[in-house]
Amino acid sequence: MFLPLVFLITLLSGCTADPNCKFGGAPARESFIPQGLGVNIHFTDPQPGEVKMIAAAGFRWVRMDFKWDATERQRGQYDFAEYDRLMSALDESKIHALFILDYGNPLYDNGAPPRTPETRQAFARWAVAVAKHFSNRGVIWEIYNEPNHDAFWPPRPNANEYIQLALAVGQAFRSEAPGEKLIGPAVSEMDFSFLEACFKGGLLDYWSAVSVHPYLRSDPEGAAVEYCRLREMIKQYGSARGGDGVIPIISGEWGYSAAWRGMSEEKQGALFAREMLTNVANEIPLSIWYDWRDDGSDPKDPEDHFGLVRNTYQSGRDQVYEPKPAYHAAKTLSKYFNGYVFEQRLAVGAADDYVLVFAKGGDRRVAAWTTGSTHRLNISMDKITPGIPMPEGGFLVIRHTGESVGPASASPQGVSIEVSTAPVYIERMK
Repeated sequence: MFLPLVFLITLLSGCTADPNCKFGGAPARESFIPQGLGVNIHFTDPQPGEVKMIAAAGFRWVRMDFKWDATERQRGQYDFAEYDRLMSALDESKIHALFILDYGNPLYDNGAPPRTPETRQAFARWAVAVAKHFSNRGVIWEIYNEPNHDAFWPPRPNANEYIQLALAVGQAFRSEAPGEKLIGPAVSEMDFSFLEACFKGGLLDYWSAVSVHPYLRSDPEGAAVEYCRLREMIKQYGSARGGDGVIPIISGEWGYSAAWRGMSEEKQGALFAREMLTNVANEIPLSIWYDWRDDGSDPKDPEDHFGLVRNTYQSGRDQVYEPKPAYHAAKTLSKYFNGYVFEQRLAVGAADDYVLVFAKGGDRRVAAWTTGSTHRLNISMDKITPGIPMPEGGFLVIRHTGESVGPASASPQGVSIEVSTAPVYIERMK
């Protein structure tokens, strides 16, 4: 059986928010990497070798639209065959599915968002049929996609309309599919007004996690303050309804287009690593990168360049899509920190220097970077392993894309390395 969402909840049990909203929450009790890494896809029929390539990068989850109009073409008659095919392909590579229950259906209100009582109930009946069809397979069900955005809830977003839909689905799940896990609201950016309306409307009673799409165009480390604010809001409204207020936050969609101004494929790769490391250090148990492959090749269209790989299929090759630096960053992160748990962020002087320590048993590995200018940084090993003498020998430093930087020698003062906006990873040479 695939990894259920209770695993994600267990990761955060006992954790509380930092009241000062500093970067880095309480250490997790189990590993996030690579169990909590995911990627958005836009297909139900993968190309030969495609899912294998996703798994080879270390991804354990994919997020995909489960479209109402594609699976109910006659009222009350459901056809899930294309998603059965996708699930079979994912099963082969032991990848879990986060399916988005979304969008309108021309059979009801001419395809408008489900805002009338009749359409809401039809949507809820369909959603329950979907959940029952794929029950006990560890799927996470997300209620809609970016309902606070007019592109997905035309002609304009309405929090109350969304709340009524989410309540109808939540009540139907509780009654007819109680073992399935439901999350929401998958808001575009950190829309606190919309989020608070959802919490006031009672949706935390039905959700196993709160999903958001941070989409910071600036340094991803800035998400730490927003996560903290959201966690406090969840705690406030969750506790008010008799719970302990500990509900995980999922980063359900977030990426950087290589075609944005000031961006490049190399910088995109560095930001992939920083985004994922930031999420891990801030108690985010599941992080979904947008997007798996480029949507096109127009150099001026940002939507064409969110992918980890290029968009041209290469039949017969071991890597059926050409990897971009971000793909290598994903593969390196998942392999290098496989089984390691985030332990602490070291205070090394400057606020824009990030040194994160991960542990597996008695072993420690470090990720280090800065949001400022390139400079040398001294990492005191006594801060990593207090009371343990400096180990003999040197340290191995690799780039976030897997290439070796070379050895770094230890001195009584620690290990001196050069940090830049592209992370490096450090371990003691065996």
